[in-house]
Amino acid sequence: MRALTLVHRWLGILFCLLFAMWFASGIVMHFVPFPALTEAERIAGLAAVEGSPALRGPAEAAGAVKDAARVRLVQRIDKAVYLVAGGAGVRAFGADDLSDASVRSEELALAIAVDHARRRKLDVTQAASAEATAIDQWTVSGAFNRHRPLYRIALNDDAGTELYVSSSTGEVVGDTTRRERGWNYVGSVAHWIYPTALRSRAGVWNVTVWSLSLAALIAALAGSLLGILKITPARRGIPSPYQGWHKWHHLLGLACMLFVVGWIFSGWLSMDSGRLFSTGAPTSGEAASFAGAPAWTDLPKAEWWPSAATKEPVKEIEWFSLDGKIYRRERMGLDAQRLVEIGAGGGAPPATPAFLVADEIGASVGRITTGCEVPTVVAAGDSHAVRSSMPHAPVYRAVCGDVWYHVDGANGALLERSDRSSRAYRWLYSALHTMDVPVLTARPALRSALIVLLCGFGLVFSLTGVVIGWRRLRRQFLAHTIDTG
Repeated sequence: MRALTLVHRWLGILFCLLFAMWFASGIVMHFVPFPALTEAERIAGLAAVEGSPALRGPAEAAGAVKDAARVRLVQRIDKAVYLVAGGAGVRAFGADDLSDASVRSEELALAIAVDHARRRKLDVTQAASAEATAIDQWTVSGAFNRHRPLYRIALNDDAGTELYVSSSTGEVVGDTTRRERGWNYVGSVAHWIYPTALRSRAGVWNVTVWSLSLAALIAALAGSLLGILKITPARRGIPSPYQGWHKWHHLLGLACMLFVVGWIFSGWLSMDSGRLFSTGAPTSGEAASFAGAPAWTDLPKAEWWPSAATKEPVKEIEWFSLDGKIYRRERMGLDAQRLVEIGAGGGAPPATPAFLVADEIGASVGRITTGCEVPTVVAAGDSHAVRSSMPHAPVYRAVCGDVWYHVDGANGALLERSDRSSRAYRWLYSALHTMDVPVLTARPALRSALIVLLCGFGLVFSLTGVVIGWRRLRRQFLAHTIDTG
């Protein structure tokens, strides 16, 4: 009992403020997530592609990059550009001559950002280039690595909007507003212990937060066990031997013990990164087998572009491989697209489907493994639902024994390899930490109320620990001062 008391006391003193910060920032995060450019914002900022017989073909662009898997054509303010994704990242080429189309000047980055913002109906009258930056507080994620350095453009509008332009592709890849930045300093930045100097060193940051979370979990477990052992026979209805702040800490701790331990445990698991559970990411070999080696040189020139009969403006054209076949994907808007299988009589007639079908998905999954069931569309309320890149687009699940493969019906991307380990992780992390369970996600107001209530309860409990810890340290300091005085 003595050892348990000491462990809880001193770990509690060390972590009580961290506990309080986690609960308070968790509430903020639920309502103001970390700034990110949404797919709706990205599509809204694109200009219509101006296809022309004078442009070089997507097959030539793909041939300029080793292991090219996908080719996109977008219309930048300076020219039409191919964006080719391969094993080494994404490269940009001018569609007219396949010259390097990366962005190397602040003037061009500013023009791209202003054009994007204007199409989103943002105020650009005072837009100015802020700076070229390798990394800052809002671009610390590794997802930005292939786009660095980034050009940060300040619109200087009423919302304080700032846009980030990729130097490698010339795309707008991030945006923030003054409100998002302000709230996130007391939300995500605090919650994830995300100061730029630490987060920019991904390995160090991961180990630091993982270790702190583990120590916090030990403190919570020690306190829970001690709290149970300290329960006394009810005396006037209060089963606690303590008085004052200690009594409130004991009683509140017993009341929210299961939530606090579960929340700290699941928060620790958020930093797992494959230590105990599989990540759910397909292997590079699975992704390559699934897509098949695209025969870019076999692309018929007559099927490079959408049909001349197509009246609706196309904002992005993408060519990708699935089961060794090449498809052309035409994005007209956030939730509008056409898919054409190249060489299968494509010309984008009115009956051209918007999404892939189960047989096409099944054939590609069959290149990875055998014995799979016919792919089915994952229901919106499924406990293991995965999001598509487009609203209302189907995500297919191919069950192959214990392994499930999830495939985006909008663009043929292999989204996830879900095994028993990753499915267990989904419940231990998402369900416990963010209340991501179908019965609650279908009722967002109830879910929000529950998160605020429980995190608020945890915050009040943590603050009693802060008071107790402060008083303990003050007594120790005064006693030490008297002894040495």
